[in-house]
Amino acid sequence: MFKTSAWPLAMLYTALIVFASLFPFEGWRAQGIAPSVFVTASLPPPYWTWFDVNINVLGYAPLGFLLTLGGVRSGLRGWAIPVAWLGGAALSLCMEFLQIYLPRRVPSNMDFVLNAAGVLLGALLAWTLEWWGLLARWSVFRERWFGQQPHGGLVLIALWPVSLLFPLVLPFGLGQVLERLDKTLDVWLEGTPFMDWLPLREEPLVPLMPSAEMLCVMLGLLAPCLLGYMLIAHLGRRAVFAAVVLLAGLAATGLSSAMAYGPVHAWEWLTLPTQAGVVAAILLAACALPVPRRWCAVLLLLVLMWQLNWLNQAPLNPYFADTLQSWEQGRFMRFYGLGQWLGWVWPYAVLAYVALRLTQRQPQS
Repeated sequence: MFKTSAWPLAMLYTALIVFASLFPFEGWRAQGIAPSVFVTASLPPPYWTWFDVNINVLGYAPLGFLLTLGGVRSGLRGWAIPVAWLGGAALSLCMEFLQIYLPRRVPSNMDFVLNAAGVLLGALLAWTLEWWGLLARWSVFRERWFGQQPHGGLVLIALWPVSLLFPLVLPFGLGQVLERLDKTLDVWLEGTPFMDWLPLREEPLVPLMPSAEMLCVMLGLLAPCLLGYMLIAHLGRRAVFAAVVLLAGLAATGLSSAMAYGPVHAWEWLTLPTQAGVVAAILLAACALPVPRRWCAVLLLLVLMWQLNWLNQAPLNPYFADTLQSWEQGRFMRFYGLGQWLGWVWPYAVLAYVALRLTQRQPQS
């Protein structure tokens, strides 16, 4: 259907922008404000930070990049940049208009200008890289490393460090949703006959022992390595990939801790159980280097199910919940829902992807 994966990726990124722009999707109402009020406001607004500037530009740059790349590879070379810019700017304008009806969001003409600038920068970058032939070289590199593999696995690998940016109860502990799901269902179904349908937990959730924490950290770091091993057959390339993934995971977790608790606390999550889990993950990733791709998929299923079972037997830390206020109510609010959902969904999306791959015929390696 598509001549290039840039189009479906652009659609996916558009959906992410809509999610981040309109989250939390509640409280919709007319506030007595003219829809065009933000257009005529003075520039710059009285309250702004360089963080807002950078985020608004960088948030829309990938959309301009993907739209332009899709246009160029679909034969619209002369029109790729203007079409991408108009499409991205129109999306930003729609998001600002809709935010007028959300009490927790504030529409801004500065946001629109910065978003449009981000789209243009991304479009110019895509056109320049394509003109220089660098994107064609990337395609050759990707095929040499991963072969003719479906792009879904690469997308999941790319999303893994992003999903770690939202603060987690346990480092690399993605998919801990059971307690949140129970509380959410209690609120939704309170006062309805469906409350009787909810299963009652026979035993209360208990905090993980240090040995269980080490195990969950180990499995959480091992999972993306095995996902990459499913796509890479060459042993040396697997080793390089595992090193890059481990470093990316450590860096993303450190950045998340710095944003949530302050730069001086960026590495306080590296407790003794966590350090032991990281070392164990490195050793197991090295041992799994020669394992055939299909068996890596089977191991990945076991790793994820084992980790999710341990994580969802543990409760959330009340102190940890208090530290999320800066994400929910502060400048990270627009990424709160998106980041948290990525952390919840990523392991389950990988489970579905791996199960689908195991049902298909694959070359033995």
